Amino acid sequence: MRIEHVPDAEWQLALALTEVEQRNPGATARPIATRSRPWRWVAVVGVLAVCVLVAPTVVGVTFTTLASVLYAVTVWHRTSLVRRALRHDPALHVSDAEARALPDDELPVYSILIPAYGEPEVLPGLLEALERLEYPQHRLDVVLLLEADDDETIDAARSIETDLPVRVLLVPPGEPRTKPRALDVGLRFAHGELVTIYDAEDHPEPLQLRRAVEAFRRAGDQVVCLQARLFFYGGHRNLLTRWFTTEYATWFHLYLPGLVLSDATVPLGGTSNHFRRWAIDEVGGWDPWNVTEDCDLGIRLQRRGWRIGILDSVTMEEPNTDVLNWVKQRSRWYKGYLQTFLVSWRHPRSLVGDLGWRGVFHLVMFVGCTPLLAVMNLWFWGLALVWLTTKAAFVQTMYPGWAYYLAVAVWVVGNLSVVYVSVVTARVVRRPDLLVAALLSPLYWVLMSIAALRAAVQLVTAPSHWEKTTHGLTLVDEEPSATTGAAGVP
Repeated sequence: MRIEHVPDAEWQLALALTEVEQRNPGATARPIATRSRPWRWVAVVGVLAVCVLVAPTVVGVTFTTLASVLYAVTVWHRTSLVRRALRHDPALHVSDAEARALPDDELPVYSILIPAYGEPEVLPGLLEALERLEYPQHRLDVVLLLEADDDETIDAARSIETDLPVRVLLVPPGEPRTKPRALDVGLRFAHGELVTIYDAEDHPEPLQLRRAVEAFRRAGDQVVCLQARLFFYGGHRNLLTRWFTTEYATWFHLYLPGLVLSDATVPLGGTSNHFRRWAIDEVGGWDPWNVTEDCDLGIRLQRRGWRIGILDSVTMEEPNTDVLNWVKQRSRWYKGYLQTFLVSWRHPRSLVGDLGWRGVFHLVMFVGCTPLLAVMNLWFWGLALVWLTTKAAFVQTMYPGWAYYLAVAVWVVGNLSVVYVSVVTARVVRRPDLLVAALLSPLYWVLMSIAALRAAVQLVTAPSHWEKTTHGLTLVDEEPSATTGAAGVP
């Protein structure tokens, strides 16, 4: 592989850190911007503290009632997305024959950006998977983005022999050390008309790029991004990987299709999203300060009036087999969702003007409520535990008659609905081995809530800190279908 340092590194890094802000003022999660008016937060906390001291019962009843309503609306929203997706799959399907029928010389140059840090073990598997891509090599532009001080991964890259046109671009050290920062630098040296992102442990199905080219042609210029579906190899390792596999299947086979059918904002996954290059340039690339750069970029694209579609193609990923590793990864995702949500609301009028009230509703329900309700779960579970063990009077005062019956109804119907969606997911993807995990999913929610609480703390203490997910914990030889076509996962 050809190892290249970033030319004019200081200038390129300066552009990477400022491009989003220049093209979208106020749309970056840079900590300095988020602390521009701290007095507002001080005022809000002060008012809440006074209310609790003056009328604690009123505040308690109001909070629990509003929370019950929010839970109810969120459950309704998620189940309505599932119902839409079960009736119709909006994913763009390109058959194997149609994909292979595209003449090689008419295919656009396709840039593949691969950010990697501390992942020498998984690079060989990734390059083998990319070698299986049925795309002419003279139309490929593979850019492996490594940190310049990551000697172990750089040495691993040097030792790999491949016929692919791979360039290894060494990104100089700097803050924030995040995936989007590396992507912004890599984009400046990419040559493709179309761009996709793969993580170091990914195994895309061989026809994915050809399918994306044809799908873009069918969809028209308004569709500027296609999200391929993600699934796991090694997803049967333990209960955690089964939970994770079920959740991913729900996300990419039910929730995202439901959002597309609802003409809602679609939060992208961090990999296997395919872009028209000009659209990324138009919005300034990825926000280097946002730790879920995928979700943020998807929303900024849609605020410009462009659309995101789903590509009926599968990329196999490695699931987290370790609880601590999973919590770190999920904390980063939740923190990024909170960043994206708060940044979006800096200019409410502009947000409503870009997305409309319906789009804003979907943004609140799916991006805002996902981490918020996960944190709130801990509070309500704590209240239930206190009541069951002590019968404390203050708990009873927070639930007067009507509020109590509302909360019980939401608790019963909501929990059963979410578990039922997990069971439906196991049927949709034809994985009966996931049924037990689906029935035990309430235990998985505890892990989610712990991760969400950690994310909320980090949002204040270390907003742009990127906690690295350890990969290579699952043997690649357990991979069930990395070389299958779009039908590899039903």
